[in-house]
Amino acid sequence: MSRRGILLRAATKVLGCSVVAVAILLVTPARFASYAQNTKAAQQETYVGDAPADPGLLAKDVSGALNQRTIQHVLRRVADWQLARAQSHFDQDWTYAALYRGLIAASRATGDSKYEDAVRNASKQFEWKLGPRIAVADDEAVAQSYLHFYFQLHDPAMIAPTKTAFNQVMAAPPDTPKPLWWWCDALFMAPVAWVKLSDATGNPAYTDFMDKQWWITSNLLYDPNDHLYSRDATFLNQRETNGQKIYWSRGNGWVLAGLASVIEALPANDSRRKPFIEQFQQMAGRIAGLQSKDGLWHPGLLNAEAYPLPEVSGSAFFVYAFAWGIHRGFLDRKQYLPVVRAGWKGLTDHVYADGRLGCIQPIGAAPGAYAPSASYVYGVGAFLMAGAEVEALVSGEHSRAAAR
Repeated sequence: MSRRGILLRAATKVLGCSVVAVAILLVTPARFASYAQNTKAAQQETYVGDAPADPGLLAKDVSGALNQRTIQHVLRRVADWQLARAQSHFDQDWTYAALYRGLIAASRATGDSKYEDAVRNASKQFEWKLGPRIAVADDEAVAQSYLHFYFQLHDPAMIAPTKTAFNQVMAAPPDTPKPLWWWCDALFMAPVAWVKLSDATGNPAYTDFMDKQWWITSNLLYDPNDHLYSRDATFLNQRETNGQKIYWSRGNGWVLAGLASVIEALPANDSRRKPFIEQFQQMAGRIAGLQSKDGLWHPGLLNAEAYPLPEVSGSAFFVYAFAWGIHRGFLDRKQYLPVVRAGWKGLTDHVYADGRLGCIQPIGAAPGAYAPSASYVYGVGAFLMAGAEVEALVSGEHSRAAAR
């Protein structure tokens, strides 16, 4: 092979772009070396994922079977791969906040503390601070991890910056009619942290604020007939090519997982819990009915045929929420366990031999296209959350069987 051919192949493997794109960029080996160096530096600064042209083979030693050993095996495989690639890039952004939820869940499911330890160490380095923007849910998502560790050690320093930021938000609520959480993703990012801060401080004002803001957003974006959320108000009147409303898979995954998180965090005797449970059950019923034959969901929920690939991040949030709902008694086991079984099998079908989790749509706000190899940290977080919840469901079933 010529030197130029070797460079093309190397660039495709290292940079994760097509041969055609690399051929356009390459004029001389010196130009390639300079471009590769600059691209690598940029990736080190902003890494949240990639989509290489050649990700290798899919894994042959993982299974979607619902038993603890196989679930724990695939969780370790995916978590190890992601941790090795991403740990040096950890930050306070929402993308990593979702991964942190997954890593903490992976430690719970596997009994291996290294995943949770990585999040704890990063939290200390961040000095328990949120992202830089006040009143932006994406920058509040990392508080979920901080509160997790606070409930272990009850160190006030772990939640002090979160209290300060949330107090600022409550002191200057957004102008109406634009809601604080104007995009549906926000319902995963922020609300559960507000509820848990009430628990941590004994101050109900945080939960009161969350409850008010949730239903403002819901009244704007939730369709009570379709039982699905538009991503934001700009999508309320947009349509798919088949005439159906645009309902983004991952957007609704964020919401369903957010509902599960809020319901779990609210006290069982809290009267505000009931509407969240009702919305959770409504959405679960609708989404379960949209599951594809491969067990997953495509980017556009009401026009799956228009999108050739399933979407793993949204699907993983759905599987997490369904398994959680069965385990906690909010969803009928007979009806939803087959959905979880098919969904988990579908998710594990997108694990590569090295542990890469593919078919994750890049950052966006609507259904879109991506490569089968596309892998991003928030989707891995959703997968780990799903697997941990499926493992908890399976272990609970085993415990009940042993007790009989």
